[in-house]
Amino acid sequence: MPNVGKSTLFNALTDADALAANYPFATIEPNTGIVPVPDERLEKLKNVYGSQKILPATVTFVDIAGLVAGASKGEGLGNKFLANIRECDAVVHVVRAFSDSDVVHVDETHDPKRDIETINTELALADLQTLDSRRSMLEKKAKSDPKLKSEVDLLDEARGILNQGIPLYSNPMVHRRMSTVESLQLLTTKPIIYLFNVDEETLADDSKTQNLRKLVAPAQATFVCAKLEEELKGLVPEEAAELLESYGVTEAGLPQLIHAAYDTLGLQSYLTAGPKEIRAWTIKKGSTGPQAAGVIHTDFERGFIAAQVVDYDDLIAAGSEAAAKSAGKIRTEGKDYVMQPGDVVEFRFNV
Repeated sequence: MPNVGKSTLFNALTDADALAANYPFATIEPNTGIVPVPDERLEKLKNVYGSQKILPATVTFVDIAGLVAGASKGEGLGNKFLANIRECDAVVHVVRAFSDSDVVHVDETHDPKRDIETINTELALADLQTLDSRRSMLEKKAKSDPKLKSEVDLLDEARGILNQGIPLYSNPMVHRRMSTVESLQLLTTKPIIYLFNVDEETLADDSKTQNLRKLVAPAQATFVCAKLEEELKGLVPEEAAELLESYGVTEAGLPQLIHAAYDTLGLQSYLTAGPKEIRAWTIKKGSTGPQAAGVIHTDFERGFIAAQVVDYDDLIAAGSEAAAKSAGKIRTEGKDYVMQPGDVVEFRFNV
């Protein structure tokens, strides 16, 4: 919703400078920030290989206008908001969970449960409009085309779920089938990560955060304090760690959110290493060697021969690639190999 701290958090997490103001709809046009995925392994690999540079994996965050009740009918900046999230992989729903009379709320009082329900309702209503529009277009044609009839039946099934207030993402069977109708770009097919913006007291109180977590279970929930994140911005790692510790927190907001995103989207990373560069690549969990190679270049997947793999911990313990090879820690894997999070890989291919 407006004024829950989206832009303040966006600025702190992405080291950006988007307008963050104490009034609704301060953000009109979306702000985009591309941030590196924190990975302490990269620096250690650089020392092993004497590499010239490090290229971490990245995540793109987009800060968009707030959503209010009636957005699906065009209230506030609703239509613009809804259009901006249709192409994202996941929605981070920032929920206000702090009290501050100096920060206005569009409904005068803040209530996390009510705000969550408002957003979910608007997303569902927007999807119902999309489904109804599609159904109207197909209904006559479906009478003479069995394939279209099955799509109409699927649309009706999805409408029934949404009318119960259940997002399509929560119904794996229908969600999987709806993903074949790509042109719809339904909002409730996207997983939601709940990011509660809390005060310093709540951040350090497990009982309070657990109560908020229950509101959105089984979805991922993270807890950050926008004021604290602003203080962390620009601090060296040692100072940041000390400040976090003073609040009883072990991890800043950005790594929390990235971990939640990776878990929610079923992602992991693998590493490539050499004198030129150390690099982390993002892949889906369960990806095979050829699929992982394809993230680097489609030619690598098409011409995949084998992958030379060493576990990161084994490589660091050995101290060098040559030592790891002498110790029998480097192995050759074929096309059926399923990639593991600690893999340091060199692909062999022919095109």
